[in-house]
Amino acid sequence: MNNHPKYNYIIELLDVDTIYEGETIPAIRGINLKIKKGEFLCIIGPNGAGKTTLLETINGLLKHTRGKVNVFGKEIKKFGSSIRKEVGYVPQGFSVSSLMPFLVKDVILMGRFGKIGLFKSASDEDYQKAKEAVDLVGINGLLKKPIGKLSGGQLQKVMIARVLAKDPNILLLDEPFSSLDFKALAEISERISSLHEEKNLTTLMVIHNIPSIPKRCKRAVLINEGIVIQDGPVDEVLNSGSLKFAYKVKK
Repeated sequence: MNNHPKYNYIIELLDVDTIYEGETIPAIRGINLKIKKGEFLCIIGPNGAGKTTLLETINGLLKHTRGKVNVFGKEIKKFGSSIRKEVGYVPQGFSVSSLMPFLVKDVILMGRFGKIGLFKSASDEDYQKAKEAVDLVGINGLLKKPIGKLSGGQLQKVMIARVLAKDPNILLLDEPFSSLDFKALAEISERISSLHEEKNLTTLMVIHNIPSIPKRCKRAVLINEGIVIQDGPVDEVLNSGSLKFAYKVKK
């Protein structure tokens, strides 16, 4: 992103709290997190730990109530709209109605809308970026299918292709393996890992099921009850007493 100031960390959270509207207790609190360009980081923790809140705070979809969030060296509160044009976000449990009429090829092209702008037609470059995303994820055979007729694994691939069509610098994935069978999980995990390397992405992945952590992921952040409990190499975090305690005590 040429328009951004020079930065040491592509994502930086400094003493961050986020409180949902109507609540009094922060969903995440005192978060300090610094992520360098090109890192592959997994965010783990029990249900309700604050993992999704953390992703949405980084993306500016939830406004933090204390501290500072910088992405590409800019404050997310001030520059969220422009920052999100460079961030690909796949939310948790994405689903569509079986009656949804859009074809897969149209849904993927929608990933370019932030770059195209309102009331403008897609350019040759937009179609090319969409095609590259389709090729990268390997879903050429799905392009003419209605989005509402896809299986869970197929839909997950389409949503990943859609965000890749944005040509993002950062990829945020919230439970990308949920509801997938073992074969689809293994395939999508390998695909994401390859894309991370091929596209030189900075990837943050929320995972609840520990065995699903991709081998490409070298760093893990453990969250419990809204607090970062541990941050370090994956093996170190997974073999810690903190992990066993976090998953055991959560209701």
